[in-house]
Amino acid sequence: MPADRAPRTGWGARRTTLVLLLALVCAAVLLTALPDDREGGPACEARTVSSWSADERTTGAFARYGDDTARADDWTGGDGTHSVRLPDGRLLWLFSDTFLGQVHAPPNPVGQPHTWRDTTAPMVRNSAVVMSRSGTLQRTLPAPLFPDPAPNQWRWPVAAQVEPRSPGSADDVVRVLLWTRATGTGPWIYGVPTGTEVATLSLPDLRVEGIVKVSDQQSVPDPDKRVLYGTTAVDDDGWTYVFGGNDGQAAARPASHAYVARVPQGRLAEPGAWRYWDGKGWTKDGKPRSVLGDGERKGVGSAFTVVRVKGTYVLFTMAAGTEGLTTVTSYWACSPTGPWRGPTKSFAPPLPKDGATKQDVAAYNPQAHPALSENGRLLLSYDVNWLDAVPASAQANVSRNVSLYRPRFVSLRIATAR
Repeated sequence: MPADRAPRTGWGARRTTLVLLLALVCAAVLLTALPDDREGGPACEARTVSSWSADERTTGAFARYGDDTARADDWTGGDGTHSVRLPDGRLLWLFSDTFLGQVHAPPNPVGQPHTWRDTTAPMVRNSAVVMSRSGTLQRTLPAPLFPDPAPNQWRWPVAAQVEPRSPGSADDVVRVLLWTRATGTGPWIYGVPTGTEVATLSLPDLRVEGIVKVSDQQSVPDPDKRVLYGTTAVDDDGWTYVFGGNDGQAAARPASHAYVARVPQGRLAEPGAWRYWDGKGWTKDGKPRSVLGDGERKGVGSAFTVVRVKGTYVLFTMAAGTEGLTTVTSYWACSPTGPWRGPTKSFAPPLPKDGATKQDVAAYNPQAHPALSENGRLLLSYDVNWLDAVPASAQANVSRNVSLYRPRFVSLRIATAR
C-alpha cells in the first residue's frame, strides 16, 4: 500500500481527528451565526411576546368618541385600523368599512343594556379620524375619504406613511396604500381583490390630491392567487418594505401566504419604483413568491402587521385554523424576505361580552401603532366583529351593540425568545 494511503496511527491519527472535530465545530458556529437575512444583513435574535395587557386608554378613547350622542354624522364604528403620525404631531387614523350617523343610549330595541344605532345608519367603505397631539379624538374627515374607483368597486385604506412630495422636496405629504375590491359572490362575499393603489394626501389639511395604481391584479384569473400589498410597511436602510397577502377565501385552508415588495424610501407613489420578491431577488415584472405560509399550520390572516425590534423583524397575525378567531401569534426573521421562524408564543386578547349565551364575536386584523408605543412596549390594535356568514345579519348585530365593531388595543412587551 502506498505510504500516502497507509493507515494513520498515534499522534497523526489523533491530529487528524482533532482537525476534523475542529472543522465540524467551526461549521456549526458559522451555521449558528449565519444571518437569516437573504440580503446579507447582520444576524439578529429571535423575538417573541413576553407579556401583554389590555390598553384601556386607547380603547376607551374610541369608545367615548363613538358613543358621543351629540355627534350626528361622525364615526361610530369601523375596522381595518391603521395609523400614521403627522409632522405637526397629530395622528391620522384610517378605517375600512365604517358606520357613521348617531348612536342611542341603552337599552337597545330588544331591551339589552347596549348603546345602539339604527339599522338604517349610513355605512361607508372608508373613513379617517384625526387625533390631537395629546391623544384626544377630534373629528372625522368627510367620508368616504377615498371615492369608489368604479360602480360595484371600493377602496379600503391600509398602511400609511409621511413622505417628501418628491425626492429631496421639503414639502411633505401622506401616502396611503389602498386595497381595491369589487362585488363578489360565493366565498367572496366581502369583495374580490382587484389591485393596490397609493393615494396622496396634502398637509396639513389632509385633502386627497390623487390616486395611482401600483399593482393591478385583475389579469390574474384566480382571485385566490391575487396579492394585495400594504397591510403593513416598514422602513429599513433606505427602503420601504411593503407587505401583502392573498386572501385565500376561495381555498379550504386555514392560513394565507405573505408577500413583500420594496420601494426606495419616498417613492411609494411611483409604480415604476416598486420591486417584488420572487424567491431569488427583486423583480419588476416577475411572478412574486410568498415569504411565509404553507397554507396549513403556518401563514397569515388577510391582514397582519410587521415591526422591527432591535434589528429583528417581528410579524403579528391571527393564528391558523379556528384559533384565528381569538388568538394572535407571531413570527420573526432577520430579513423581510425571511426565512420567517415560528409561530412563537400566542395570546388571546379580550373580546367584548355581548350578553348572549354563546360567544359570537371574533378578533382579526392585528396592527402595530409605533407612534403610540413607548417605554419599551408596543401598542397593537385588533378589530372585533360579529360572526355571521350573512352580512345583513352581522350588520344588525353590530348595530344593536355598537361596541362590537370598534378597535381594541393591547400593550405588548417583546423580548428575546428563550
